[in-house]
Amino acid sequence: MPVIAHRRRLGIAAGTALLTLTAAGCSGLGRTAVGPVIYTTERDAVVTVQSPPVRGCHRLAPAGAKEVNNGTLVDIILYRTPDCTGPGTTYLARSFTDVNAGSALPWRSFSTVH
Repeated sequence: MPVIAHRRRLGIAAGTALLTLTAAGCSGLGRTAVGPVIYTTERDAVVTVQSPPVRGCHRLAPAGAKEVNNGTLVDIILYRTPDCTGPGTTYLARSFTDVNAGSALPWRSFSTVH
């Protein structure tokens, strides 16, 4: 009997470990940065992006943004290009706002820090 009980416990432990690894591998799917990213375009339009996904690059309006408010629960990185690449990025912590100087290029995309 002790051998069967030992095998059963070992099987339960292995199954639990496999289930945990499977769940951890899928945990990033569908996750969002809870809260809004609100930005003002170069043409003074106010745009709200509600709870963007934590993965990927998020384009802003074609005219770009001159002010960005990060109301999400995660930090974001602002880019001057539409594809989240290149120099001149700005790290914007949650609950903060960034306002461009009049001579600065507009922000064109952002990604989340997770």
